[in-house]
Amino acid sequence: MTTLTLDNATRHGEARPRPRLATGHSTLAARNLSALQAFYCDVLGFEVTNAGPVPEQNQELVFLSQDPTAHHQIAMVGGAMTSEADFVMVDHLAFRTGTLDDLRIIHANLVEAGIGEILKIDHGNAWSLYFNDPEGNGVETYVDTPFHVAQPYAGTWDITASDGEIERTTRATIENKPEFMLMKDWSANMAGRLRGR
Repeated sequence: MTTLTLDNATRHGEARPRPRLATGHSTLAARNLSALQAFYCDVLGFEVTNAGPVPEQNQELVFLSQDPTAHHQIAMVGGAMTSEADFVMVDHLAFRTGTLDDLRIIHANLVEAGIGEILKIDHGNAWSLYFNDPEGNGVETYVDTPFHVAQPYAGTWDITASDGEIERTTRATIENKPEFMLMKDWSANMAGRLRGR
């Protein structure tokens, strides 16, 4: 195992170059592959892009996506060793969506599918729904707010309120918290930090 030391991390006093990474996909081990696939397709709106056996491994793979530029955002492996999931906030998949109405649709689909506990958390920079899928895997679906506030931050939000009411309530709650600013300003600052590497 290589240990990165300060000498390894710098070249002649300059910062070591770092790659730019974007999240590609997540993989889930499934006890009941067909039921888990149905939940992600029927409740959360994914499409199967491919499915089939893993040669010589007694496992099945299913690939799911909602992104026309990504073959899969989730890969599910049936027949793999699984463990019971615990707390949804610790290990979870997170999916960004575009509007609060999307979250309302997801919430209604979850209720209809019999998903019991659905946490509605206002992170200041996102309005989130947290829940467990049928195998206990934690899932978050969220919409970005127009704000930034120091993280971690967690409040509550009312999914039945209008979009304007939700935004006004969030702003009133966080505008005196550390690092409060518009997200566009935080993004501009972050872009400058990344350019300065």
